[in-house]
Amino acid sequence: MSGSAKRCFTTDNIFLDDYKLHVRFVSEHQFRLEYQPLLTRFGCVTEQQFVDVLTKVSQEVDRRRRICETSAERTAAIKNTYEPLHPHVYHLQESYLAPKLKQLVAYCSSSDACEEGLTELLEDVGAQRVYRLPVFEKSFCEQLVEELEHFEQSSAPKGRPNTMNHYGILLNELGFDEDFITPLREHYLQPLASLLYPDCGGRCLDSHKAFVVKYALNEDLDLSYHYDNAEVTLNVSLGKEFKDGNLFFGDMRQVSISETECTEVEHRVSEGLLHRGQHMHGALPIFCGQRWNLIIWMRASQERNKLCPMCNRKPSLIEADGFADGFTKQSESQQNSFCELT
Repeated sequence: MSGSAKRCFTTDNIFLDDYKLHVRFVSEHQFRLEYQPLLTRFGCVTEQQFVDVLTKVSQEVDRRRRICETSAERTAAIKNTYEPLHPHVYHLQESYLAPKLKQLVAYCSSSDACEEGLTELLEDVGAQRVYRLPVFEKSFCEQLVEELEHFEQSSAPKGRPNTMNHYGILLNELGFDEDFITPLREHYLQPLASLLYPDCGGRCLDSHKAFVVKYALNEDLDLSYHYDNAEVTLNVSLGKEFKDGNLFFGDMRQVSISETECTEVEHRVSEGLLHRGQHMHGALPIFCGQRWNLIIWMRASQERNKLCPMCNRKPSLIEADGFADGFTKQSESQQNSFCELT
């Protein structure tokens, strides 16, 4: 499968962990004009500190430019060298799913299904249009985490999920996309999103990016306030034992955090939180243990082809492999793409 990516993928929404800031880099001149005064207020006061930031940003831009090539290389190496511990977890089976999830999907196909009726069956967590639902059986979560730990401890190459998470696994490279994530999205998550989020692409989700993130002491502890590169997001707690690390939700990305009252939401193992991708959120620090979460960014090319959700501009596209960033070029065979502007 080939796809399209936004060109802005290489230049926009670069996260500076030391300053908890997302930036855009087109050139050193543009970056100095746009960000040096702001970075100075955040503690980047010497020229050497600014040069260090420039180096990190340039390295990230270069990594993104080579991301398709390096991902393909990792995928091939994993396929040739990695021996799964639990091969069956790569293939979605109904027995892995919580009975309540199957009941929710059955309701969505009923003749009287509607948004109000579905929300009555879901748990309201207090944040606007954020819903909690059972997703997997706990026994499956345990086996999936065992498989992920087995991969993590192997010598196989690994790519990080994004600039904000340093510990995690890209599930497409590990081989989960075709027989697990895609049928999960198409047969179970799409019916829910169609009723809950028709205004932001929920009826026409046609691609995704799926990854697992890990939080632990001396690794990633928390996650800064952000929005997702998705129309709809599912965040499932897989385990293991942990304390704290709750999510918090604010408002949509157009609203400043200073004007927002955030809602804290706890993780429950085997359950997921479904929300709009542009809904600002973050994760509080974990106090002890390990927390593994499955994240599925679901995308609707019909929506993002009109306006890139990351740079807020009409996307300029370049071809890429797989689902890429969920954009599509209309041709004899539909291709997914990256937006050239980000």
